[in-house]
Amino acid sequence: MSVTPAMLAVALGRAAPEPGSVTEQQWDLWISDAEMLIEERRARLGVEVPDEAKLDYVVREAVADHIKRPDDATEVTVSVDDASSSRRYQSGKGRVTILDEWWALLGLVEPSGAFSLDMVGGSSVHLPWCSLMFGANYCSCGVDIAGVPIFEGGEP
Repeated sequence: MSVTPAMLAVALGRAAPEPGSVTEQQWDLWISDAEMLIEERRARLGVEVPDEAKLDYVVREAVADHIKRPDDATEVTVSVDDASSSRRYQSGKGRVTILDEWWALLGLVEPSGAFSLDMVGGSSVHLPWCSLMFGANYCSCGVDIAGVPIFEGGEP
């Protein structure tokens, strides 16, 4: 199943655009943009294609959000003679944007952190009487500092 302008209209609670209209073409373009953004990140991260239902949900929500707030205009004022009327709008990004929570739903979250450093390695080199061996949250033999036991009878 793929997202269509008719599905977006239902999600927005409004009438579907006329077939071939500029509005329908615009919504189709934005659907393609959202799908392209997802595919680009999927390929870059080297993961499998996300579940189709989740993919459709994210595309539908991202495009519907963009339809509600298409640009970054925040206030529009109309003046006629001595009267004026203003209306405030929530600001959009001016493009289709996929929120971090939607990336997480698709399993396409960027790795975080600059690096990871494991001082201990795969096997435990802690002394049998190290505090960690008794369930403590800290090391008393020094392996967490030097990578080998340096306290409590360890080699200097």
